[in-house]
Formats: sequence, structure tokens, C-alpha cells
Amino acid sequence: MSKSGSEVWWKIENLGKRRWAFMVFLGMLILHGSAILVFTRGFLLTRTELSQYSHCSDIQQSPCFSPPLDDQMVNHSKGCWTKPAVDRIVIIVLDALRYDFVAPSTFFEEKKPWMDRLQVLHKLASQPGSFAKIFKAIADPPTTSLQRLKGLTTGGLPTFIDVGNSFGAPAIIEDNLIYQMAKNGKRVVMMGDDTWVQLFPHHFNISHPFPSFNVKDLDTVDNGCIEHLFPYLYKEDWDVLIAHFLGVDHAGHIFGVDSTEMIEKLDQYNGILEKVVDVLESLSGPGGLHENTLLLVMGDHGQTINGDHGGGAPEEVETSLFAMSLQKHPSSSLPSETDSSSCRLDMEKRKICTSSIEQLDFATTVSALLGIPYPFGSIGRVNPELYALAAGTWDLDNFTPESGINFSRFERWMQNYVNVLCMNTWQVKRYIDVYSASSVIGFSDKDMSHVSDLYAQAHDIWLHTKEDVTSLPQLKKQVEAYSNFLSSIAALARSKWTEFNVKMMGTGLCILVFSLFVHIFTIKKLDKLCSSCYLPRGGNFVISFEAIFAYAAVLIRAFSFLSNSFILEEGKVASFLLATAGMLQLRHAIVKKTMLLEGLLFVLVVPFLRFGIELGQSKQAVNSLFLKSFPSWTVGIERSSNLWIYVADILPFLALIILAYILYKSIRHSSCQGLFKFVVVGTIFASSLIALAWALDGNLFSPSMVIVDIKAYWIPRIIYVFGLLQLLLLAISLLCGKEKTSGWEEDTIVKATAMLSAWSSTIIILSGKQGPLVALAAVIQGWCIIRLMTLEQDGNESSTSYSSPVAKSSLLAVCLFFCTGHWCAFDGLRYAAAFVGFDEFNLVRQAALLTIDTFGFSHILPVMGLPLIVACRQHPEIVQAEKRKRLFFFQLCQVYLMYGLIMATSMTLTIICVTIQRRHLMVWGLFAPKFVFDAVGLLLTDFFICFASLYYFA
Repeated sequence: MSKSGSEVWWKIENLGKRRWAFMVFLGMLILHGSAILVFTRGFLLTRTELSQYSHCSDIQQSPCFSPPLDDQMVNHSKGCWTKPAVDRIVIIVLDALRYDFVAPSTFFEEKKPWMDRLQVLHKLASQPGSFAKIFKAIADPPTTSLQRLKGLTTGGLPTFIDVGNSFGAPAIIEDNLIYQMAKNGKRVVMMGDDTWVQLFPHHFNISHPFPSFNVKDLDTVDNGCIEHLFPYLYKEDWDVLIAHFLGVDHAGHIFGVDSTEMIEKLDQYNGILEKVVDVLESLSGPGGLHENTLLLVMGDHGQTINGDHGGGAPEEVETSLFAMSLQKHPSSSLPSETDSSSCRLDMEKRKICTSSIEQLDFATTVSALLGIPYPFGSIGRVNPELYALAAGTWDLDNFTPESGINFSRFERWMQNYVNVLCMNTWQVKRYIDVYSASSVIGFSDKDMSHVSDLYAQAHDIWLHTKEDVTSLPQLKKQVEAYSNFLSSIAALARSKWTEFNVKMMGTGLCILVFSLFVHIFTIKKLDKLCSSCYLPRGGNFVISFEAIFAYAAVLIRAFSFLSNSFILEEGKVASFLLATAGMLQLRHAIVKKTMLLEGLLFVLVVPFLRFGIELGQSKQAVNSLFLKSFPSWTVGIERSSNLWIYVADILPFLALIILAYILYKSIRHSSCQGLFKFVVVGTIFASSLIALAWALDGNLFSPSMVIVDIKAYWIPRIIYVFGLLQLLLLAISLLCGKEKTSGWEEDTIVKATAMLSAWSSTIIILSGKQGPLVALAAVIQGWCIIRLMTLEQDGNESSTSYSSPVAKSSLLAVCLFFCTGHWCAFDGLRYAAAFVGFDEFNLVRQAALLTIDTFGFSHILPVMGLPLIVACRQHPEIVQAEKRKRLFFFQLCQVYLMYGLIMATSMTLTIICVTIQRRHLMVWGLFAPKFVFDAVGLLLTDFFICFASLYYFA
């Protein structure tokens, strides 16, 4: 055959192989995607949202309905289900308001700098005879803003699947508080976080929304609220005013709780609230605009010490609610059975009492205060303390008939509260009955029987209460019966709300297990094809000890997911297994008296990764130098420690210089030419831009607007453009097919170097100053893995010879994920990275940047660098070029299949774990986020393997 004919034949054969490889990997992607989709449909089902709405006329169906002569029930002019207690409500939402931002520092073991900043609230809550009180508000996870706003307004428990909508909130279609306000003639004005208008697009009379997703912007939303809030306080054209501030939430995400910016925000809020109270009180006299107004200052959720939220940690679910009634009514008290107050002296020796309230109760309580129907799907209880605060029955701690206090007024309020709870209980029972009948699964017969028994008991007491309306003990007994019923419903919903479809979950698991067998079968099939490329060796395929350990390490890590403790310590488990593999390699190197430097270097770098993992998980010192220098690291460094400050400044630059030098040497000492060379040179230039941006961030230059724009906007955008152009050049090189080097292995090395360099600049600038250090550690470890691979050859050319390096690569990838400050929870996402180079929010752009930051080091770079393992392995015994190319193709397919098998094995055990633990207390706080992160990681891995097959097999 002529030379030209041979080239044509090879191109045809190569095209067939490329298509074959791509179809195999695409098939794996489809299998894994189908398994995850089916399992997700069974595991992360949303709660069935009913289309029913509450109406004023529904009260006639209630056993609580009394003739109109009873003015405690149906109103004749304003009310609906209950008699209105307030005319207007001002709701000020301070996003991510921790409980210790509001409660006095004396309520905590240790005083922190961010405590006692909202002094105006302490002053109001401590005044004798004051109608103001501080509540610890307990939220239900997940604690993202969308879920909390949905829970606050519907009175239900938003499910985990709604987290995916946090960046594009869909309108709430089920019955909710805002709908009932608008439906019943309440004029609602909103200003601040634009999530409100996304959730309720047609419910506000007037709205002033501001974009909420730029976490770097601490002031735009707050300034917009301030601009509109105070003028509206003097207007009469509203009944409910909502102002949602975001500064504290954004300050937490960027700077942490213990930061100057956070304290400045809290001081600013103290001033704002002081002015709001002054305006309200000045207009609260008889006949005044705010004579019967209720002020609520509240958070939607809390935040951790480093400003994260989304999970179920106490710091995240504990927020605050401050309530103040402007009515000038005589004081009275609650029965001790319903009073949960805890009182202490603050730093000014003022007595302050705080209570506790479930956010689940917010919608029902506010509805009762306004005299509108409760949302149909609400399962909360009218909170007695908040309701009493606005209804004029507060601070009568020593109530006795002989004390001279008006007994009939107190009894009258108790009767009214019993009526309110009666409607509350009937509405919840009605919803549970309709939900169980309408939903696919609903509640079990046993649960429904228990619910019916509790309701029947409460109803029987109600019948006796109607006969003996003057008996205070009977009224208290009635309140206790209703409260027990409502508490039982809330507990039942929290434990069994999600409708797990076990059949779909099992089907998804079976599909994933089937994909594991497909992986194994294909790998063994490729083993036989690889053997055809060698001379007969007598079947010398021996499984080495390193290969056995690789299998064991994969299984140990996978099975560790069955324990919630090991999931929490996943990064440490991976670093331990990687260190163990390194020690085995070092021992092997010592025995063979070769590769000692590589073995020692591999072992020494692992502690650095472990150090990064520890820092990423602890995140304790939020006001440290590394908060700005290393956005995902939180190392406590005193500013007086000049040596450490210099080290922190210099290390990232040194690492960046070393990385640029490595790239320079790679194009000097290889046959890298043409477009590939331009790509690598572009990365070296991008590295210099990154160094320039960090230099401008220091104290060498005056912080002029030009300097700020260059470092914050132009340099990141230029690097993003460079990255896209580099990928475009690589695509052009494939289409042209002219960028060939002297050998197939070297051609792959050049391709891999170009591809890794094209991605690296973007990933590094998103990661902050830790990026070069992590990248350098990854390069060193990758080089050591490739070099130490020669210790395991021993004439073994089966797939087992690649098991150890591939397993170590996967463990290294896991370490890199945790080392960069991430973990498998939504509060482990570095949202600030999505806005590097941008201020305005764009869903696609910010999602892409956040994905690259989260999975760049741990998924994108490892997958694109895997061919180096095969390309750097020498096969001098194979003389024929065609056989070497064929062997390279088969082995590269094997390596990618093994890597995918490792990822799929981990995903399989994760699915088994969440299936077993689906009723666990931590299912939504720990196991479900772990499932989501692993699922996204597996699909991304499969996608980039498909992409790599088109790139490397061209």
C-alpha cells in the first residue's frame, strides 16, 4: 500500500475509533444521567402543592363559627375569620440576621464584637410597660432566602428541591400570606430584595425591587430601602409595608461575621431602626396614622461565623424577630403555660426578656392579627406571645382575681384566643385531610388516625368550653388541647413530609449499578484488545499490591459515606488514603532504590493539602489577612505579625512564577508548535495579568477609580476572554488537523499541556490567591504519580497497571475540592467567585463562573490531565507505530473508564446512603446536599470525558 493510501486508511480507522470511544462515553453519560434523574424523582420530590385557597366564607363550614352576635368571631366590617388586632404592619426584613445580632450579649457565654450593636431594640424591649419583645425565631432548613420567604408566607415546609430555584425564584402558586392580604383588601407595599416580586409578581400595590445577587454590593439594596421607606411611613396608601435589607447577608458572605464591614452595617441598621421607631411613635397618638400599627424587625435565616447559610446548623436556623406594638392599651399578661420568656440584665443593667417562636407560625399569626384567612396550606400555630403583644395582653405577671386587675378583660382575651386557635386547628385539620386525599402517597392510616384522635379530643373540650365560657381553667385546657394538636401536626410534617417514592429510588439505583457492570465489562474487553498489541507473554497479567490497594481505597472511601461522621470528614478521609498510598509508593521506591525524590515529594505535599482541608472546613478566623488574600481560607494571622503578612503576600506570586516557568519550559523542551504554542504563551501572559491584579490590590498604588476598575473588572474579563479564545484555538487545531508532533505520545502531552493551561488561568483567578498554591501542589502531585507509575510496570500491561495512578488521581481530585475551601453543602459554595469581574447578575454567566470555581480543580483539570498518565508511559518493546497508536487508544479509553468507574462507585454508595438515611434527622442538612454535589460531579466528569474523547482521539 502506498504512503498516501496508508494515511487515508489510518484516518478512516482513527475516525471510527474516535466515534466508538465517544459513543461509549456518551452512553455512560446517558446511563448515569438516567439513573440520577430517576432516583431524584423519587428522592427529591417536592411537596404536593394544592390549588385550594382559603376564603372568608369557609368559616361557615367550621365548628368554630358563632352567630354574628359574638363579636369575638366573624367581624362585621373589617375582619374575616378573626377579629383584627392591628390596622397596619411594618415588616423590616434584615437578611441573615443572627440571633446574637439582636439579643443582648449577656444571653451568651462570651461577648463578641458584633453583639450589642442594635441598642435601639434593647432599649425598647427593656422599657417598663413596653409593648416590645425580642424573639428567637427558629427556621426550618434549608436556610436559603427563597425557602425561608416561601416558608414565612405559606406557613408550610418548603422541600429541598426548591434550593435549585434560589437563583431564579418561581412565582408561588399555592395559597400564601401575601395573596390573602391582597385578596382581602390589604394594600401591600414592598421595597428591597427583588426575590419578593419574583415570588409574588402580581400581589403588591407598589413595589421597589432591587437586584439581590451581587454579594459584593453591600449598599445598593439597603440604600434603595432607605430612600423609599421613610417617605412611606408618612403616607396613608398602604396597610402592610415590607422592606427587605440585604447588607448584613452580603457582608457575611464576603467578609464574615467578625469583620469591620459587618459591624458598620449593624451600626447603620441601628440608626435606621431608631429613625423608624421615632417616626412611628410620633404618629401613634389617638387618631394618628400609626395608632394601631405593629412593627416587626426580623431575619429570614441566620448565618455561620464565616457568613454562610443554607444548611441546618444552629447558627443558620436561629434568627431573630423583634415585635413592637404602638397601641396605647392597658397591659395584661399571658398564662404561664404559654409564656416561654427568659429574662436577663443587659450590659446597661436593663431587664430584657426574650421568647422563642417558630417561623412556621409566622403566616398564621400575622393572618390572625390582620383578621384575614389563614393560608390554606399553613400548618403553623397562632403564636400566643406575638398575638398577645399586638392584642393588648402583655406584662401581667401576677394576675389574680384579687389583684384588682380587670378579670373580665383578661378572660375576654382568652376567649378570643381560644376562638382564634379553634379556627387555626380546624384549618390545619382541613388541609391535612385534603392533602392526604389528593397526594399520591399522603400520610399513613396510622398517622391520620392519630391526627383525628387529637382533633376529636380538642373538639370535645371545645364543646364543654362553649357551655362554660367563664371558666378560666377550662379555657387554659382548651388552649393546651389545640396546641398539642398543632404541635403534633408540625412534628408529623417535619418527619414525613417528603413523599419518597421508593420504587423510583430503587430503579435509579439499579440503573447506576448496571452502569458499574458496563464499566467493568468494557474495561476487561479493552484488556483483551490491548493484549493483541503485544507479542505472546504467556499470560503474565499479575495484579500488583498497589493495584489491590487502589481497589481497596476506592471501596473504603465509598463505603465511608454510610456514616454521617465520615461524610463530614470526607476531605480528611481522602487525604489519609492519599497519604497511605504515598507511603506505600515511597516504600516501593526505597526497596527498588529508584524514584526516591518523587516518592518523598509526593508524601511531603500531602500534609500541605491536609492543611488546606483543615482550613477550608474550620473557617474560624474571619477577620484574618487570608480573608482578603485567600477568599476560601480563614487562617488567623495577627496584623502585627509582619513576617506572616509578607509570607502571605509573597507565596502566591512565587507559586504563580513557578507555574509560568513550568509552562515556559514545556514549550522550550518539546515539539509544541503552532496554535498549541500560542495557547501556552497566552496562559503565561494571563498569569502576568493575575499577578498585576494582585499587586494593584496591595498598598503599592493609590486606590483610584481607574486602579479599582482595572483590577476588579478589566483584568478578570480579559482572562475570561483569553480562556475562551484559547479553547477556540484548540478547536481550530483539531478541525485543521495539522498540529502534529514527532510522536503520538508527545502529541498527546502537548495537547494536554495546552488544554490544562487554557483552563488554568480562569480557575486560578476565581480561586483567589490560594489558586496558584493549589495549582502548584496539583502539578507536583500529578508529576509524582506519573513518575512513580514506572515502579509498578513489571511487564504488566493489563488495566490493573493503571489502577493505582488513576485511583491516586481521583483521591487527589477529592483533596483539591476540599483544599480550595469547598464542601458538600450549599453554604460551601463560594458565591463571591461568581461575581469576580462583574457586578450585575446574569444567571448563565454567574452559574458558569460558580461551576468553574467549584469544580475546576477537582473535576475539570483532573479529567483533562488523565491522558498524561498514558502518554508518559514508554513502550519500547513495541516497534510498530500502528500498534503503539492502537495500544494508546485502548489504554486511554481504559483510563477514562476506570476514572468514571471510581466516580460512579462513589455515587452508588452515596445513593445507597441517602436511601437508608432518608428518614434521618440530617437528611436535608447533610445527606441530600452530598447527593446533589456527587451527582453534579459525576455528570460533569462524564461530560468532560466525552469532550476529552473528541479532543485527544482526533
